Amino acid sequence: MLSFFLPLFLVFLMLGLPVVFGLLAAPAILLWLNGQERDIVLLYRNVYEGMNSFPLMAIPFFMLAGELMNRGGISARIVGFAQAMVGHFRGGLAQVNVVDSMLFAGISGSAVADVSALGSIIIPQMEKKGYPKPFAAAITAASAIIGPIIPPSGIMIIYAYVMGESVAALFLAGIVPGVLIGIALMITIKLMANRYNLPEAMPRANWGEAARAGGAAFWPLMTPVLLMGGILSGVFTPTEAAAVAVGYSFFISIFVLRTLTWRDLPGVLTRAGITSSVVMLLVGAAMAFKTVAALAHTPELLASTLLSITENPLLLLLLVNLLLFIVGMFLDAGPAIIILGPILGPIFVSLGVDPVHFAVVMVVNLTVGLLTPPMGLVLFATSAVSGLRVETISRAVLPFLLVEFLVILLITYIPAISLTLPRLAGFVD
Repeated sequence: MLSFFLPLFLVFLMLGLPVVFGLLAAPAILLWLNGQERDIVLLYRNVYEGMNSFPLMAIPFFMLAGELMNRGGISARIVGFAQAMVGHFRGGLAQVNVVDSMLFAGISGSAVADVSALGSIIIPQMEKKGYPKPFAAAITAASAIIGPIIPPSGIMIIYAYVMGESVAALFLAGIVPGVLIGIALMITIKLMANRYNLPEAMPRANWGEAARAGGAAFWPLMTPVLLMGGILSGVFTPTEAAAVAVGYSFFISIFVLRTLTWRDLPGVLTRAGITSSVVMLLVGAAMAFKTVAALAHTPELLASTLLSITENPLLLLLLVNLLLFIVGMFLDAGPAIIILGPILGPIFVSLGVDPVHFAVVMVVNLTVGLLTPPMGLVLFATSAVSGLRVETISRAVLPFLLVEFLVILLITYIPAISLTLPRLAGFVD
């Protein structure tokens, strides 16, 4: 009976129960029906144990840094810099949208933060220039998923915590896949520009305008350089890097750019605290959920099921991509990683797949799942920013979603895409 906890959890999700309560209620009910009341105590104790981790402290720090940057007007500077670089292409503002997300990813590490910070600026601009509003919202949502892939990434921190991998290795492994998704989206926009009669380009920025835009965005764009440089040189750990990011964001917003005031800080701290609490509760509940998965021998059952279909690693990778894509429709990336990472990771490592490579495949796939209905968090965030219905955005995003799935297949079957940088840094043999 205990093996039915996952279907029951999915039923709770379809009924609209918040994910964190579904993660706890489904296994608790089945443990009670199975006469394992003592294990219910273990389940809820693991909620606290799942959050009580030094590496996970990086998550609230990175979220606070993102809030400081966002409230400090950093988004407008990044948009201005991207416009100076690529705004002159056909469909220029759509290209700017993608570049914005690639740059902002190195600051916030969050897809929802990307949509909230940049979407509120770029979607009205695109609509004013003649872009269909569903198209503007769709490319904003599609490019926002780059946020958790290019470091810093809260999802990769969670994966490293659950699977015992190096955060620095995962951060490095995410850079090229994230950039590759951005390039693929820009190529797609270029191909769509003439067919869908996208608006003409903005005037090309001269050297002076480009220099001014670069100067305005210089300090924010130094954030990922500072963080990755400090981590790779051994000056600080990823968790300490998150605290450094907060200090750096606070300093440049208050004293250098002077775009943030002391009166803004209570609101910034409140928003960061609420968002962090949601994420940490999800992590704790998912860790408790994972305990029940172990009691039900779910990893062994799934492993035997997959291996009974085929033992070919290439076919198994295709199957697991389809599985993760479906899971991403119903479950947020963080809980999905905590639940499925310990189940799927060992299977593929035993078949010779590099653990860092599999981590990137899983993270990218589940991140793209943020774009898929019915539970795609990025779709809901984009709907809130644009005022469009989720169904409208879902239809408009389909071409970009297809392109991103093709990129996932490239990442899956060409390990060098994700492993080259970690290998050069000595994290992978």
